[in-house]
Amino acid sequence: MQIKPTPDALLRLSGLRKAFDAVVATNGVDLDVRAGEIHAIIGPNGAGKSTLIAQICGEIRPDSGSIHLDGRDVTALRAFERARLGLGRSFQITELCQEYTALENVILSCMLKTGRAFQLWSDPRRDAGLKQQALGWLEHVGLRDRRHVRTADLAHGEKRQLELAVALARSPRLLLLDEPMAGMGPEESARMTRLLQGMKGQYGILLVEHDMDAVFALADRISVLVYGKVVFSGPPDAVRRHPEVRAAYLGEESAGEARALGEAHVEG
Repeated sequence: MQIKPTPDALLRLSGLRKAFDAVVATNGVDLDVRAGEIHAIIGPNGAGKSTLIAQICGEIRPDSGSIHLDGRDVTALRAFERARLGLGRSFQITELCQEYTALENVILSCMLKTGRAFQLWSDPRRDAGLKQQALGWLEHVGLRDRRHVRTADLAHGEKRQLELAVALARSPRLLLLDEPMAGMGPEESARMTRLLQGMKGQYGILLVEHDMDAVFALADRISVLVYGKVVFSGPPDAVRRHPEVRAAYLGEESAGEARALGEAHVEG
């Protein structure tokens, strides 16, 4: 069973298809994200998750189908145009200005959000308003005390927190989080999970993640992508119990994912 997308969804994908020669990366994907919910996408390696995210962001043009953001068809819009409409993203591999401090990265994001252009003789770091906004976002993700640390010197988990602050500083309505726990240890993953739990209800979030503990702790709904198709979409308990979902993970290299899907800690 696949849940039909709701017409009032914040994000709505309809029949999204993308092929690279004979390889079909996304095959008629229907999916939605509602305001304030966390909708997770899971699937084995090679399922098409990264290609799907790239289409939503505007980095790859689908062969067919449509993408609606807050009721507007954005299928033909470029990535920066979608960002202006409230689409925020964190990347699978952290993309930050490594030589800037944490504070400078967020100030830059705040500046871009306002649409202000760089001026030769002005230093945005001296702008009290921008600085205050940036400090607020660093406080929000737990990095205020690390504000003057060069980004390259931050721990991996701190960089992911900073990337989230950079995304939030642009006031998105919808966040695409592409493996925010990638490369993290257990403590860092737990910290990020708590941070995202605190954001529930404030943003629509589409989460792509391999950490099944985090997925089942966070998601209101989960869609399972296998060979470019959504084979099941529903609440976490239903996903855990679904035989086709569990079968899709039998060949997955990550034993933790298969175990998490089949563990008997589901009540009943």
